[in-house]
Amino acid sequence: MISLAPAEQNHRTNRAPRGGWHEACAVVIVSAILASVFTYPIAFKLGRVGRVDNGDGQLSIWNVAWVAHALAVDPLRVFDANIFYPHRGTLAYSENNLGAGVLAVPVYLATRNAYAALNSAVLLSFILTATGMYYLVRYLTRDRRAAAMSAIWFAFCPYIFARTAHIQLLMTAGLPFSMLAFHRMADRRTPGRGAALGVAMAAQALCCGYYGIFVILMVGVAIVVVAFTRRLWADTRYWMAIGVAAVVSIGLVVPAYVPYIAMRRDTGFHRVIGETVRYSANWSSYLASSSFAHVWLLPYLPKWTDVLFPGGLVTIFGVTGLSIARGRRSELALLYGGLAATAFWTSFGPSAQLYTALYAIVPVFAWLRVPSRFGLIVVFGLAVLAGFAVSEWLARVRRPALALTMLGLFAGSELFVRLNIPDVPPVQPVYRTLAALPPGAVIEMPFFYPEVGLHQHTKYMLASTSHWMPLVNGYSDYIPPDFLANVHTLAPFPSRDAFKILEPNRVRYAVFHMYGYNTENRRDVLGRLKEFEAYLRPLYDDGEARLYEIVGSPP
Repeated sequence: MISLAPAEQNHRTNRAPRGGWHEACAVVIVSAILASVFTYPIAFKLGRVGRVDNGDGQLSIWNVAWVAHALAVDPLRVFDANIFYPHRGTLAYSENNLGAGVLAVPVYLATRNAYAALNSAVLLSFILTATGMYYLVRYLTRDRRAAAMSAIWFAFCPYIFARTAHIQLLMTAGLPFSMLAFHRMADRRTPGRGAALGVAMAAQALCCGYYGIFVILMVGVAIVVVAFTRRLWADTRYWMAIGVAAVVSIGLVVPAYVPYIAMRRDTGFHRVIGETVRYSANWSSYLASSSFAHVWLLPYLPKWTDVLFPGGLVTIFGVTGLSIARGRRSELALLYGGLAATAFWTSFGPSAQLYTALYAIVPVFAWLRVPSRFGLIVVFGLAVLAGFAVSEWLARVRRPALALTMLGLFAGSELFVRLNIPDVPPVQPVYRTLAALPPGAVIEMPFFYPEVGLHQHTKYMLASTSHWMPLVNGYSDYIPPDFLANVHTLAPFPSRDAFKILEPNRVRYAVFHMYGYNTENRRDVLGRLKEFEAYLRPLYDDGEARLYEIVGSPP
């Protein structure tokens, strides 16, 4: 059965197909209120809380603040992030988060606060996702009430709250907006709507590389499904609009991914399929959730590898919606049911075979490491299909307003997670002194090596948001080989061998965090500082932190 076109659906359901600015404002305001509640206390302590409790959270805060800072100061050098000095293009060593950085620019410029910048991007990601999902499901069902429920189920699903330390994995708005743009293009096949689809897909790719790949796969499946169900194989307008979408998307994304292409060419960086095994879903993953109503189940589950439970209500309504859509809108049942099922299968990684086949066929899979993230598409498909079930159910109940209110309260209660986001520490005085000095590269000590955890360098990256000096230190998905080769030589700085590495690169400052050394190492460091005092000019010392200017190098 071929699905009804939107205008035909609207005629039969007698619902208005379009809303105005009043509806748009209401959707954004309600989304903002929900985002503030679900992410409490972020909106109320914008610059005073952050995921500083782990390396990934510190990396995200630094990343978004760097992009916002660079876009405001020198946009053409945004990829020359201030880590792994003297390397350039270091933003491409991991997710660039250009999208989140763009969202954070206004707040960063107003506050110069890295935590406020990151948190503003977090809130906007939830608001935009809820808004996008609302308009997608409203377009497909012509039911504002169903659209509101689907927005809650997708925007605030357990998958998202398990990833609050990874800003890029919160940036999901491009998925519903891209699918909305696709459906609009499929229903009115014009170059303008093709261009809108291209913009939406590019925006998602710039916000998260993983989800950029997801949206390419989702739209690719949608193109085939719609061409099949509507017999559009020979429709030149359809394929021309798709061509416009591809050109626009590629044109917007390629400049941002040229550094990645160059990095991969120069370093040979890629993911081998063996890496993905430990990051694949298992059956327990689809029952694991830290949401208020689900957490009691965790002690009874076998060990899970990820948090992928979509939620009880969205699963029930989603499966019901699949049956409804199958009978009345087979195109949508095939599309969203097929996407959810395929993503579920893929999320189990190489052991389930489909991921292995896609890795061999689709080149971009060489960039992926975490198959379980395909679980997001499972939630997305269920949330869309659930909209059909909610619309059908509300059409049959005697008091739909009361029924919708109760369903919304139950959904919110089921998905709510109490976030434990710590208060951020004050800026250390040594960094205020450093920020007032002439520019120069900095090495921070202790210089952590792999045996004690390279991720500990993220604390220095986060602190650099107060001064933005280039850092010899750094951490990312890709670690430069010379950094790894030199780390054990730099760890005992000051030493003759360490000076030989730093002197050619004109590293100017050294910060020593004395609390980072145990008693024996602290005694050793103080001895070496005394030994090489002729080459280190003291600038600051409060007993716990010392700042020196490197003024020479021993022969």
